[in-house]
Amino acid sequence: MRHAVIMAGGAGTRLWPLSRKRRPKQFMRLFDGASLLALSRRRLEGLFEPQNIWVVTSAQYLDLVAAELPDVPCENLIGEPMGRDTANAIGLAANVLAQREPGATMAVFTADHLISPQEAFAQAISAGLEAAERFADCLITFGITPDRPHTGYGYIRRGEELQAGVHRVAEFKEKPCEEVAQQYLASGQYLWNSGMFAWKVGTILAELERHLPQNAAVLAELGADWKHAAGTPEAAQRFGTLQRISIDYGVMEKAERVLVVEMKCQWVDLGSWLAIASTRPADERQNIQVGAHAVVIGGRNNLLISEQEHLFVTVGLDNVVVVRSPDATLVCARDQMERLKEVVGILAQRFGDRYI
Repeated sequence: MRHAVIMAGGAGTRLWPLSRKRRPKQFMRLFDGASLLALSRRRLEGLFEPQNIWVVTSAQYLDLVAAELPDVPCENLIGEPMGRDTANAIGLAANVLAQREPGATMAVFTADHLISPQEAFAQAISAGLEAAERFADCLITFGITPDRPHTGYGYIRRGEELQAGVHRVAEFKEKPCEEVAQQYLASGQYLWNSGMFAWKVGTILAELERHLPQNAAVLAELGADWKHAAGTPEAAQRFGTLQRISIDYGVMEKAERVLVVEMKCQWVDLGSWLAIASTRPADERQNIQVGAHAVVIGGRNNLLISEQEHLFVTVGLDNVVVVRSPDATLVCARDQMERLKEVVGILAQRFGDRYI
């Protein structure tokens, strides 16, 4: 049986003020009135049965997830006591799933990507699931066909082709500088690292035990009795002992048997306001509006964002980002967007949890 796990626990501080602790980015409604989480679930239509879809999120968001995804069984919603990065989110889900179906094939998705067209996505996921079942001792990752020399994504270099569209992974590469990214694109050997995966449940559990043995032992204990352990102080204490580490650093870059399936899609990792801006057309003066009504007078290269049809008027401003939420408004120079984590830290010191 094939199962899908959606990771939806991120805080998204780079998307403040719409992304907040009480309602992080996966619940923002900037695309056709649907949340990013709902769009992630919608992409799985026809690939997985609703009873075989799982979501790993923060325990405090379980009610929000249940409201967004009413067709996903509540018992398939896994609430982490605290964030411990993707290796542990995936490891917990794999251990819980193993209790239900040890021989399952498991695919992993995130709730903050925008992917199109749907047909190409579904074709690649089907190919990845088939590869995970044919090469059952391998981990499968999905690589996006790059269309520009992006410096904000990690890359995967393809090795030997085992079958059409399925290659061994020769190596993982960190985010490159512009010159190196240009070389990657020109070579035709590299794909963007999408953060989506497929494998047999037993295979990922074995790799976690091999590369993160201490974490694997704790996750196995928690997963074996998660139905009763979830939400208890004991589970939170045990989970808090886990080394915080991503699946890429903790497992994928160390594993010997990793394959990559090429996904020929338009793909955006929605980790910042500028990334979200890239999904919208600009006017003749390179101004972009997302969800808002805007009148821009004498300005260029501005970004105006709201979840509602709020009216923005700017006069004589260039290179400004304005984001409105019900109780906070951000006005920021476009080249200062990386300072949002600093902003959130200052707000926490000054106002506590009120605005973060």
